[in-house]
Amino acid sequence: MMPRLTPKYETLDDLSQALAELVHAASPAISGFAAWALEHPQEMAFHSVRALANRAGVNVNTVYRLSLALGFSGFEPCREAFQSALRQQRGLYGSRAAKLRSGAGAGVVEKVRASAQHNLDTLFSAQNVARIGQAAEMLAGARRIYCVGVRSCFSLAHYMSYSGRMAFPNFARPLAEPGSIADVLTETGPEDVIVLITFSLYSAEVVRAHASALSRSARIIAITDSYTSPIAREADIVFCLPMDGPQPLPSQGAGFALVEAIIAQMITQNGSAAGRIAEFEDRLLDFGSYVSPPSRSDEG
Repeated sequence: MMPRLTPKYETLDDLSQALAELVHAASPAISGFAAWALEHPQEMAFHSVRALANRAGVNVNTVYRLSLALGFSGFEPCREAFQSALRQQRGLYGSRAAKLRSGAGAGVVEKVRASAQHNLDTLFSAQNVARIGQAAEMLAGARRIYCVGVRSCFSLAHYMSYSGRMAFPNFARPLAEPGSIADVLTETGPEDVIVLITFSLYSAEVVRAHASALSRSARIIAITDSYTSPIAREADIVFCLPMDGPQPLPSQGAGFALVEAIIAQMITQNGSAAGRIAEFEDRLLDFGSYVSPPSRSDEG
């Protein structure tokens, strides 16, 4: 039996034409989903099978069958084709911004609010709450914890490192430069935990950090957007974040909530954490790191 050949869709228009044909020729379920995909190419590029099914109101099997109907061997090469097509057009983020602008701002604040609430509700599922507890326990027992994220994900990695270091001595400073990431991770081992953070499109530096962590047998917590993400492979714990929203970059609101929940869970299980946080604050106050607002008596 001849292997299925991956179809060549050079542009978003090519994909749109193929979807339009399915609207008219496919079964009712696939036809309906194809019509939805025509209007939501960014969603096809960004989301997992399950997230797409939820957003489009179809079942997971329909998402997979549409990928096959387009000629792909599965959903992941289909998603990659949409990503590539959007890059050719304006890029994923530029395309999302253009879509936002085309809406002329009508109801955008409400859309941001609703999507943020949905992302939080999805994040704190029973399964993820259990994973948060597992992650907290793993981090608490680690010799050293390294948080790795670059570009838009650096803020999340930095926040986790900074808030963690206030309470726990095993958090390392956040790694940012590609050279420093590679240099430091070559010194890790099975007693260390690497928290890797990247979302589609996946950062090459973080993917290389994943390979380095695996080669050193370090434990991995992956914060990403799909179980097909390259950093999810062989990770000890995987968090697939909901990132819906109309804004140009996929929303990281759930990511910050996740980090806060993990650190808070660690603090509840450690009798010394509160004291270390207080000492950290005292050191900053003594150093003059904070500026108090003027008292009323100082005002002219």
